[in-house]
Amino acid sequence: MEQRSSRQVYANDWMTVREDAVRRDDGSDGIYGVVDKQDYALVIPLDGDRLQLVEQFRYPLGLRRWEFPQGTAPGLSELAPAELAARELREETGLSARRLVELGLLDVAPGLASQRGRAFLATGLTQGAAAREHEEQDMRTAWFTRAEFEARVAGGEITDAQSIAAYTLLLLWERGT
Repeated sequence: MEQRSSRQVYANDWMTVREDAVRRDDGSDGIYGVVDKQDYALVIPLDGDRLQLVEQFRYPLGLRRWEFPQGTAPGLSELAPAELAARELREETGLSARRLVELGLLDVAPGLASQRGRAFLATGLTQGAAAREHEEQDMRTAWFTRAEFEARVAGGEITDAQSIAAYTLLLLWERGT
């Protein structure tokens, strides 16, 4: 597929939306709407059998959702993924990790968005004060056993695709896959 033209149709500090005219391999023309967002880091804080999650209001859904700490650093796109992971963990939960292990790469919505994320396992945790951004002031944190987490996923209470995918990466990493 060949990009014929591209124009930005919207932008703010967190994302841009562009419209690309394309020529498909068969010669036909098409159009793609693409959301460009900075890559993110997601962190699974693990202490024994417990996982720490954050809950916050997700405006597009109009709902509060539990998920693993995750995010980007607008204006700090040069941060290495592990540095971003440590920053997000500290910012959202107040936790610091002695050890961060990269579990894998996640594509958020490859048919719609260019954003990719790296999932990390955080262990050797120590508690400090959270330093949340203004948009995160309503955030709460809680520990869940793995059984509780899995039951909430199965019951439809935890629906964040990135968190569920990252947990799968954790299970595969633990199996040595």
